[in-house]
Amino acid sequence: MCTILSLFIVSELYSQTFKEKEVKTEINEVTVFLNGAQVFESGTTTIPAGKTILKIRNLSPYLDEKSLQVKADGDFTILSVNHKLNFLSELKKDAKIDSLKKAADAIELAMARDNARLGVLKEKQSLLNENKNLGGETSGATITQLKQAIEFYESEISKIKEEEISTNKHLELKKKEHGKIEQQLKELNEQNSLPASEVEIGVSAEQQVNTKVNISYLVANAGWYPKYDIRVENIKSPLELTYRAEVFQNTGVDWKNVKLRFSNGDPNQSGVVPELNAWNLNYARNTTYENSLYGMAVSNSIRNVRGIVISESDGKPIPGVNVLVKGTTVGTTTGAGGDYSLTLPNNASTLVFSFIGLVTQEVAISKPDLNIRMQDDVTQLSEVVVTGYGAERALQGRMAGVQIRGSKSIAKPVPTTVIENQTTVEIEVATPYTVKSNGEKIQVDLKKHQIESVYEYYAIPKLDKDAFLVAQIINWDQYNLLEGEANLYFEDAYVGRTILNAKSLQDTLAISLGRDKSIVIGREKNEQFSKRKTIGSNVVETRGFKIIARNKKSQPIKLTIFDQIPVSVVSDITVGPLELTSGQIDPKTGKVKWELTIDGQQQKDINLQYEVKYPKREKVVLE
Repeated sequence: MCTILSLFIVSELYSQTFKEKEVKTEINEVTVFLNGAQVFESGTTTIPAGKTILKIRNLSPYLDEKSLQVKADGDFTILSVNHKLNFLSELKKDAKIDSLKKAADAIELAMARDNARLGVLKEKQSLLNENKNLGGETSGATITQLKQAIEFYESEISKIKEEEISTNKHLELKKKEHGKIEQQLKELNEQNSLPASEVEIGVSAEQQVNTKVNISYLVANAGWYPKYDIRVENIKSPLELTYRAEVFQNTGVDWKNVKLRFSNGDPNQSGVVPELNAWNLNYARNTTYENSLYGMAVSNSIRNVRGIVISESDGKPIPGVNVLVKGTTVGTTTGAGGDYSLTLPNNASTLVFSFIGLVTQEVAISKPDLNIRMQDDVTQLSEVVVTGYGAERALQGRMAGVQIRGSKSIAKPVPTTVIENQTTVEIEVATPYTVKSNGEKIQVDLKKHQIESVYEYYAIPKLDKDAFLVAQIINWDQYNLLEGEANLYFEDAYVGRTILNAKSLQDTLAISLGRDKSIVIGREKNEQFSKRKTIGSNVVETRGFKIIARNKKSQPIKLTIFDQIPVSVVSDITVGPLELTSGQIDPKTGKVKWELTIDGQQQKDINLQYEVKYPKREKVVLE
């Protein structure tokens, strides 16, 4: 018989009349969502005849009790499922604590020896000072004796002072090192003082039965971010795209050799269909506008953002904080020093900073350097009740001391399977992974694709004299990509970072591969053609520009160049193109586009000339 029950509260009567038996379970699978994770545990046990409470201990304190499910096979009945926090039973201590304590003891011993040596040097100097009187008060020393005594005294005192300076310097360094270890020990001890979460399963069996117990639940303080490596050997080769998951977890329990699945779903996001309310149109003076796009214009000019996240309460950096571009899957976590760095997608306006036990902050992207102070959320977990263990207590504050030791990458790609569900896509990794509960970011290779692409160069010399290489990928939606940061490698060299815009609704996905210095672009004003003259009541001004594009490569390239002429918004001003050198103009926007094919070691010139006519009583700005 198989029974699946959602969580509900068991009465105290059960704990008084039921037998108790502990069940040992292990985590064997984890589905990691963009925000949170679903953990699957299992264990075998023997259920005696009668009524029994099966206890599963040492679970994550961030377990979402609403998501808890229990499944077991056998001829018995599951009567109840109860979740509680046990403050009397802490999670297993980190093994690093013992090694840090040994290191601290060794430094303390070395510091004690240094202090003892300083004491010896002090006594030695004191002894020299007491014997400076040569020959007593009545008998004077000879010149030779006096000179020898002075040289001896100077030599010994110099040695003492030099050793004192050296010893004090070593002692100061050891004090700093000892302070760092003590701080790390304090944070690890705080982290490991989290209460253990427990699940109690009330069962009833007519006779003894062997069974396998499976439980699953959601946990907070875990997730993943999509990351990419994009490599292009040359513009004749396919684009190589490596799809990675940057996974992290601070759940309080290590995931040891578990099967990982990465889902593009978010169980914390509301699934309620939005409702379209009536749009009541009124005069502007009676209308209130929500400034929902505040900061948009500023943030559009910011391509990268970085900063440090610190605690409001003690001013210390906070590692492991989730930093997400609002409305996207572009994000990261803060490092050991509380630092973060992100490449921003277009129209990014807000960063969301979140961490269990801290107040979530939404910050407008107003500048490229954003340092954030986060406050403790003392109410976040204050409703948790410790059932059966005395008075009620609240799990408050942040899980401190998460230490990030850099990132681990996988040398070889691992087999993965893409599972398309009704509403989500999951990528299952065949090789088991260990992800420790310390905020360490682990890079897991999900997929590697060799993608046939069309390479084109784009340039807007009015704004930037460099040419940008862009790869056009057709039918890109078959790869199940998410929006995320991408590292760019061109011709075996790292050329920077970009954003893979997987939210595009176009059939072709354009990926910017950065600047190519082998293509030289120039834009010069033609002074001879740029003139101003008066004709009757009007002024006629002409402007001319020469655009030069040179291909220094040995192979031909396709280059698209954009420029513009002004667009009149009043009837008294007329604008007309005079020469565009086969360029295509959009009359609505004034944008001019040239599509060129330039052979290797060749150059092409473009002329852009236009005329503006307006009343001579007015002024226009054409520069």
